[in-house]
Amino acid sequence: MNKIIYILLLLPVFAMSQDKISGMVMEANSENKPIGLAGANVYWLNTEVGTVTNIDGKFTIPYKTEYKKLIISYVGFKTDTIAVSKPKMIHHWLRPTDDLDAVTVTSRKQATAKSFLQAQNIINVSSDELLKAACCNLSESFETNPSIDVNFADAISGTRQIKMLGLTSPYILIATENIPSIRGASQAYGLSFIPGTWVESIQITKGAGSVVNGFESIAGQINTELVKPSTDDKLFVNLYGATSERLELNTHINTKVSDRWHTGLYIHGNTHNKKHDVNNDGFMDMPLFNQINLMNRWQYTDTQKGFVSFINLKFLNDEKQTGELDFNPETDKLTTNSWGSEIDTKRYELAVKFGYVNPEIPWQSLGVQTAYSSHKQESYFGLNTYDIKHNSLYANAIYNSIISDSRHKIKTGISYTYDHYDEFVNTTDYERTENSVGGFFEYSFDNLELLNITAGVRIDRHNLLGTFVSPRVHARYSPWSKSAFRASFGRGKRSANIFTENQQLFATSRAINIINSGGNIYGLDPEIAWNYGVSYLQGFNLFGRKADITLDYYKTDFKNQVVVDWENPTEISFYNLEGKSFANSFQAELNYNAFEGFDLRTAYKFYEVKTDYNSGRFERPLTPKHRLFANLGYETQLKENGARWKFDTTFNWLSDQRYANTASNPTQYQLPERTPTVSTLNAQITKVFSQKFEVYLGGENITNVRQPTPILGADDPFGANFDSTFVYGPIFGSMYYAGLRYKIE
Repeated sequence: MNKIIYILLLLPVFAMSQDKISGMVMEANSENKPIGLAGANVYWLNTEVGTVTNIDGKFTIPYKTEYKKLIISYVGFKTDTIAVSKPKMIHHWLRPTDDLDAVTVTSRKQATAKSFLQAQNIINVSSDELLKAACCNLSESFETNPSIDVNFADAISGTRQIKMLGLTSPYILIATENIPSIRGASQAYGLSFIPGTWVESIQITKGAGSVVNGFESIAGQINTELVKPSTDDKLFVNLYGATSERLELNTHINTKVSDRWHTGLYIHGNTHNKKHDVNNDGFMDMPLFNQINLMNRWQYTDTQKGFVSFINLKFLNDEKQTGELDFNPETDKLTTNSWGSEIDTKRYELAVKFGYVNPEIPWQSLGVQTAYSSHKQESYFGLNTYDIKHNSLYANAIYNSIISDSRHKIKTGISYTYDHYDEFVNTTDYERTENSVGGFFEYSFDNLELLNITAGVRIDRHNLLGTFVSPRVHARYSPWSKSAFRASFGRGKRSANIFTENQQLFATSRAINIINSGGNIYGLDPEIAWNYGVSYLQGFNLFGRKADITLDYYKTDFKNQVVVDWENPTEISFYNLEGKSFANSFQAELNYNAFEGFDLRTAYKFYEVKTDYNSGRFERPLTPKHRLFANLGYETQLKENGARWKFDTTFNWLSDQRYANTASNPTQYQLPERTPTVSTLNAQITKVFSQKFEVYLGGENITNVRQPTPILGADDPFGANFDSTFVYGPIFGSMYYAGLRYKIE
C-alpha cells in the first residue's frame, strides 16, 4: 500500500522531457515512505550543472547525453553517485552518516523546516504546521511558531497584531506569492483577510531579506504561498465552530479545464453575532463581524515550452461592530448615547504572474508580477471617524541566469509601485500619491556544501522619499556536519502610515499631535533602519533521535523613525526620532524528535527594544523582555486506510511588560509601571478517519487567563481618560472549538 501511495505522489511530479531529469531525494526509513529531504544537492559529476531539492525533496536538473553520473549529497548524509545512461525518473534514499551501521533508520517530514544550505535565515512552514491550530486566517497561523509574536492590538477591535524581532508588522514585508500585499490601508486588519485554508506554505525570513521584493523590509519578510488549482483537492470543505458562536466555512472547488489550464474557486465566510462581556465592564470582549472572501484562481502550465502563469481575482467584504453592549448603530452612531464602533471594508484585487524557463537553457528564466488593489475602509470609533481609500499598483520583472557555471547565480530586474491614499481623520483630509521606480541586482555564490553568499543592491527613485540605495548581504558557512553559521545586514526605508498603522488610537480619548518637521508625508520624514544579524544552526542526534538547535541574534538600528509616543495619557504624538531607537533580539530554539511521531519544540526569546522619546529613553510599551515557548506534537502511525490521531499543545509565557505612563491621570485611572506575567495554553486533537475526512477539537487559553481591566475608563467612555490600548494578555478567557475537513482528491 505504501508503494502505491508513493507512486501516486510522484506521478504528477516526475513528468520529464528529453533534456531534463526529475526526481525526489528522501531520507532513508524502515518503511521506504516518500519523506522528502529539503535542500539536498543534486549535480552532474565533473560539471558545474546542479540544483537543490525543494521543501518536498523534489528536483529537476538539465540532462545531456554526455552526463553519465549524478551526485546526490546533503550535509550529515552519505554522498551517493548514480549512473545515468538515459532520461529517467529518479527516486533516491540518502542515509545519515551517523547511522550507516544501523539496521533501521526512521524519520518523517517536519511540518516546519530550516535549511542548512540557504544563505538567508528562512523558516519554511508547511500546511501541516498550519493544521496544528484552528488557523482561521493568516493572523492566527503563527500560534505554533516561536519566531513570531501574536497579541491583540487593543481591547475593542479584536484584531491580532504580529511582531518579529521585537518590531510590529509595518516593519515586516508581508507578501503573497512574493507580491507585497499587507501594506498601506490593509496594515491593521489585512492579516485577517487571508483565510488559513488558502495557504499552502509560509516562508519566514529573519533580517532584511532580498532586494528583489522591494526596499521596505526592515525586520524581516513573510511570504505566503497559496494553494495551486493544479495540485489542490478537487473539492475541499472546512467547517469551524467555536463556543464564542463564531462560525466559519471554507470551500475550494478546483477544475481541470484543459491539459494546460486549471482553475479554482475559493470561498470563505465567517460570522459572529453573539455579544460577550466576560469581565463585566460593559463592553463587548470581541466584535460582531461578518466576512465574505472570494478568490478565483487560474493557472496555466506548459512544461514543454517552459511557461507558467497565475491569475488571481479577489473580492472581500468585511464588517465589524464593537463597543458597549447596548450600543445600537441605527440610533447611537457618533453620539454620546452609547460608545460604539463600526469598521466596514471592501477590497478588490487582481494579480497576474507570468514565468518562463528556457527549455534549452534551464538556468535562464524570466518572471513578471503585477498586482492592482482597491481598498476602501469606512469606520468610526465613538466620536472619532476614520475613512481611507487606497489604490495600489505593483509591477516587478525578474531575470535569472548564471555566470560561467551554476555556482554563480544572478537575479536582476526592475520594479514599479504606485499608491494613492485618501484619508479622512475626523474633519481633516490627508491625501497623497506615492510612486517609485527601481532596479535591483543580486548575486549568489553557492559551492553547494561549504559556503553561500547572496549580495544584492537596489536603487529606487521615489517621488516623496527621493533617490536612495538599499544594500542587502546574506552569508552561510558550514564548517562541519549538520551546521550552518549565518550572518546578514541590510538597509530598509519606508513611509510611515501613521493612522492606519495605529488605528487603535481612535478607540481612546487621546488628542492627536503631529509635530511637523517639514517632511513630505504628514510633515514627517521617512523611516530608515539597518538590520544586522548572526545565526547558528546545528543538527545532531540525541539518544538516537534527530534534534537541532538554533541560536540567533538580530539588531535593528533606526537612523530615523516616526516615533509613536504614548507617554502622555491625554494625547498621542508623532514626531521624527531625535536620538536613538533600536531593537535587539536573541532567540534560542531546540527541536527534538523524542520518539516516533513525537516532536518537541522549545524556545526562549529576549528583547531589548528602546526608543528616545521627548521625555527620555524608555522600553517600547507592552513589549515583554522575555518569552518562553513550547510546542508538543504527537501523531500515531498512519494506517493503510489513512486513519491516524494527531495531538498538539502549545505553551506561551510572557514576562512583565511596561505600561505607557499614566501618572498624570486621576488616581482611579492610573496603572502600575508594569503588567503581570502571562501564560497561556492551547491544545488540539485531530482524528483522521481517512484521506478524505477528519475532525478536530481544540481549545485556546485553556487555563482561562484574562486581563481583568483591559479598558481604562470603561465607566466613562466619553471622558478624558478612556483608553482601550493597554492590552497585554487575553481578554475573552477560554475558548473551545470544533471542526471538520472533507476533501475529494
